Amino acid sequence: MSKPSLLPPNATAAEKAIEAAAADRLDIPTPLRELWDPDTCPAELLPWLAWSLSVDAWSPTWPEAVKRSVVKNAIAIQRRKGTAKSVRDVVASFGGTLALREWWQLDPPGDPHTFDIVLTITGEDGEPASAAFVQDVIDAVTQTKPARSHFTFTQGVNASGGLGLKAVARPATFARVQSGF
Repeated sequence: MSKPSLLPPNATAAEKAIEAAAADRLDIPTPLRELWDPDTCPAELLPWLAWSLSVDAWSPTWPEAVKRSVVKNAIAIQRRKGTAKSVRDVVASFGGTLALREWWQLDPPGDPHTFDIVLTITGEDGEPASAAFVQDVIDAVTQTKPARSHFTFTQGVNASGGLGLKAVARPATFARVQSGF
């Protein structure tokens, strides 16, 4: 079964012949579902997918996992833009954790429309994130926060350690000495 023609009814014989000759060359597969899915989109097309979803900040130096996460969370972030939840979502898409306290949660209460954030973020290899990457996260928070609000930033550090117990076994022999008194 042949494909229906896209030419108008008044197309000339030459136009119909060209369409018939080029039909197999113009049948280009377009995997739209894969291209619009952040998990299956080719890495080189992620910037265009991010642009189409109105991602505010983008850097080609980010790890691919961060790029995919930012694109995946773009719609939810745009829906809640200007709220504390959107700020938390932005930081989470970069792979970080955030402690956010608004002005009324401080003791004593701070200046109205301010908040404090403590950002803990690590790089790909578990090492502390680079200063440029942390600045990208701060810029994304600045673009997502409520427009009238200002914030103070503190960088947190994740540290883990262990307590080991070492023991050495030392064989010992005890002999009872009896005296004949």
